[in-house]
Amino acid sequence: MSARPRDKSTSIEAIIDSLSDGMTIGIGGWGPRRKPMALVRALYRSDLKDLTIVSWGGADVGLLARAGKIRKLVYAFVSLDSVPLEPNFQRARQTKSIPEVVELDEGMFQTGLRAAAERVPFLPTRAGLGSDVLVNNPWLATVTSPYADANGHHEDLVAMPALKLDVAFIHMNRADVHGNATYLGPDPYFDDLFAMAADRTYLTTEQIVDTAGLTAATADSPAVPVQRLLISRMMVDGVVETPGGAHFTTCTPDYERDEKFQKAYAAAASGTDEEWAAFHDRFLAGDEAAYQAAVKEFSL
Repeated sequence: MSARPRDKSTSIEAIIDSLSDGMTIGIGGWGPRRKPMALVRALYRSDLKDLTIVSWGGADVGLLARAGKIRKLVYAFVSLDSVPLEPNFQRARQTKSIPEVVELDEGMFQTGLRAAAERVPFLPTRAGLGSDVLVNNPWLATVTSPYADANGHHEDLVAMPALKLDVAFIHMNRADVHGNATYLGPDPYFDDLFAMAADRTYLTTEQIVDTAGLTAATADSPAVPVQRLLISRMMVDGVVETPGGAHFTTCTPDYERDEKFQKAYAAAASGTDEEWAAFHDRFLAGDEAAYQAAVKEFSL
């Protein structure tokens, strides 16, 4: 195996150009929190189709569903938090425009990513036992533990298959050009599992800094704990500095969720085709720079 280049700087356009129809793409973040939305928007604008999307979903799933990109969706939930239902996802489910949908218990979803990260075909879990997840997904199997408990009982467990990804998209607060990256907010959101479960991982970041700067104190904040260096360069194939790249989801502490914009998105998604077309033309028809400029104008 040839060594990966140390400087992995690239562009959003180059990342999207490297993808192909039918891929399985994992999208990091958590609902409306630190989603790699710049990459999602680029995917939305692309000609790619027949994708399998794996996500703790938010507007990423909604946008890609609205664009007709999703052949199969594997998810644990789809939420905007302050908006009760993600309206584009709701529309897709009601019209059955996503051909195949796999809804999993959150613990099963995490276990599937972990199995892929560990390169094993499945991992056993109690999550999902006794629930309709197994009824609605009859292809899911159970396995009997070879180890007896103190009473001689061999426990039956769900054999959660690996959620193997062709590509993972993640967004982090800070990164270096090599792909090392840190989060500054309250939660890692399992982005490391997405990265390790994928053949290729692409990372957008609010700011590219020198490697030493990933943990150094700044004028605005104390030193970052080393354990927040969530992503290793060994996991990453491309890095793009993308300020605002998680908008309109959170990227704490750089910014919080843009509630005003989210309400506008939800209203357009819930409205007529003409209302969605107007939203698309204003915010989504151009590249990322055009999107950020339109958001700035909207916020004035």
